[in-house]
Amino acid sequence: MSWEPLEARLAALQASHRERVLRDWTPDPQAGFLRVDGQKMLDLASNDYLGLSRQTWNLDHAADFLRGFDGANIVLDALNRYGSGASRLITGNDPVYAVLEREIARLKGTRAALVFNSGVAANSGVIPALVGRGDAVFSDELNHASIIDGVRLSRAQSHIFPHRDLVALEGQLRASTAPHKLIVTDALFSMDGTLAPLPELVALKRKYGAWLMVDEAHTGGVYGEAGAGLAHAQGVAAEIDVLMGTFGKAYGSVGAYIAGDAVLIRYLLNTARTFIFTTGLPPANIAHSLLNVRLAQTMDAERGQLHANAAQFRRVLAGRGYDLAGSESQVIPVVLGAEELTLARAAELREQGFGAVAIRPPTVPAGSARIRFALSAAHRWEDLAACLAAVGEREACGV
Repeated sequence: MSWEPLEARLAALQASHRERVLRDWTPDPQAGFLRVDGQKMLDLASNDYLGLSRQTWNLDHAADFLRGFDGANIVLDALNRYGSGASRLITGNDPVYAVLEREIARLKGTRAALVFNSGVAANSGVIPALVGRGDAVFSDELNHASIIDGVRLSRAQSHIFPHRDLVALEGQLRASTAPHKLIVTDALFSMDGTLAPLPELVALKRKYGAWLMVDEAHTGGVYGEAGAGLAHAQGVAAEIDVLMGTFGKAYGSVGAYIAGDAVLIRYLLNTARTFIFTTGLPPANIAHSLLNVRLAQTMDAERGQLHANAAQFRRVLAGRGYDLAGSESQVIPVVLGAEELTLARAAELREQGFGAVAIRPPTVPAGSARIRFALSAAHRWEDLAACLAAVGEREACGV
């Protein structure tokens, strides 16, 4: 069989500046930096918001850190075991999972939690488990692709509301006669850096008898006391029915979780296909996640510095007239519009040692290509200031 149809599609992607390629991104010994194809750059592309992706744990270090912690021996036993062997419902449920799930439930203030292999697996598996044909899902138009996929897989009635438009959402809820309604939103919208209005969403879910699911992938570890998340920072964590989060961003590990009522967790364990039909993560990864989650709870000073640096970074760029897509977080896009221009500017920044990436359609809407800056507590302000100098004035970018 000929691959000519695929070659034609690739040619079209290339012509429209949308073909993606893989690059080697490796850590640099200096915190906050990495090497891209061997060149040292300030890491402004990853979601390593607390710098914990560099954190290593040997048995002695982990034992000291976990002294007095219930379950320490289970964690230490798992730390150097990399085989899983099967799904968690068969033989892949290492005892270290229960330790991590107990810690997540405690941090989130819920009755239970359930670890998934990734955020994509959690969102695309949980939504179809909760709602189906005849039900209704109400989803912010800027939600992550995994949420969009989960909604499609559910076959529920899909209602997409304009970004953070509570009036439009209420109109959709009021008109719906579906027996089960699910409102789902990102906490932090990763391409725009905006935050969800969770108290207002809680009020609407109460008024219309809906469930509310919040994806805290980019706010877990970063917002709230001990990094408990945006729902805690906004004072409504107890009102969120389904709290999803990941270990692969601020927590510097891999995997994801759902936190909520014990009934919810029992139900998902039996119905979420992406949980049931997936080989369990290696015990070492689960142990590493537990250690990093506990370490992150002690990093309030680093969180404060991250937010202060992000606020100053935004102020400088906004003062130069750049379109920041309404960012109010550590994720700061500079919207340039044209894809070719955005790719060229990102390449220029890389040449000067700043590893920010160009984000293009279909990840973002057509005409809104942008350079996305993701700040980290590992960054020093002098390095961020040097990046701002390289970005320059808006007129110099041709926008």
